[in-house]
Amino acid sequence: MPASTLTTYQAFKEHLAEGVHSFASDATCTLTVALCAAANAPNVSTHAVLADITQISYTNLSARVVSVTTSTQSAGTYKLVVGDLTLSASGGAAAAFRYVVLYNDDPTSPADPLIGYLDYGADITLADGESLLLDFSAANGILQISG
Repeated sequence: MPASTLTTYQAFKEHLAEGVHSFASDATCTLTVALCAAANAPNVSTHAVLADITQISYTNLSARVVSVTTSTQSAGTYKLVVGDLTLSASGGAAAAFRYVVLYNDDPTSPADPLIGYLDYGADITLADGESLLLDFSAANGILQISG
């Protein structure tokens, strides 16, 4: 079941302008995913930081860090490309989730600012041993900014 494209939070645009994020492909940027059930839908106009969302329990789930592959500008268009991430359930089933929220784990003011989310359309439950590939587009990136 493929996800929609990344829907960005309104606060993310302000955070970009204020220099909260540094998406350089080095250790200064730790992008992480948070998972939310259908009953806890992200709100792009009121949610700004990780503490604003209700996450599922991560019991039995693998690591959630996404690697920045490239953060570049070409011909006036900036593109952020991240590596794919495989979420795997191990030791039991994972809690059901519908939304995959991307946030930056590095900034401290504000702490853990939200970037955007993917909507899978319905809750997904990974049974013990099952995996879900978060297949981020290498061609288009997860974010493009042009002026």
